[in-house]
Amino acid sequence: MMKYVFLTLKKMFRYLLKPLSFLPALCMMYLIYTLSAQPADQSQVLSSEVNTWLLSLLNRKLHLGWNAAQLTSYTLFMEYYIRKLAHAMEYFLLAVSVSLPFYVYRIRGLWLVLLSASICVGFALLDEYHQSFVPGRAASLRDAAIDSCGSLAGIYFTRIVGFIGRKTLFAPLSFSK
Repeated sequence: MMKYVFLTLKKMFRYLLKPLSFLPALCMMYLIYTLSAQPADQSQVLSSEVNTWLLSLLNRKLHLGWNAAQLTSYTLFMEYYIRKLAHAMEYFLLAVSVSLPFYVYRIRGLWLVLLSASICVGFALLDEYHQSFVPGRAASLRDAAIDSCGSLAGIYFTRIVGFIGRKTLFAPLSFSK
């Protein structure tokens, strides 16, 4: 009798939790949209603060011994590269949060890549178009390409982790031999 209760609960949780697996992707899309909606001066201030914090952290943790003038100089020099890396990382995270639910729904291989990439690249293009309406910002195909590269890296990361997990961690749980 208890066996059937546990099976029923398991199915109930599965049907409730599977649709909620898309929630992180929606949250990531909201975060990207919110950051893109910032006017240029506000975005510049946020980016500068993040760059200063990141390079200060590196200076402290790696014992680089930079003084304040050097830190300011390096912050100005690295700002462009850190901004582009942030573009790639946010779309990497978006791709992982989009790909994982599809993986849970047993969409794998080429279909996973095509479906996830179309969502992420489409969102990147729409995001750049959206930025063209924000004061002081402009749409950039270079940023869309960087976003797309981050997305593809996230999709393939999900595929690799999913494959390894399926072959090692979850292999004993599968019913097929």
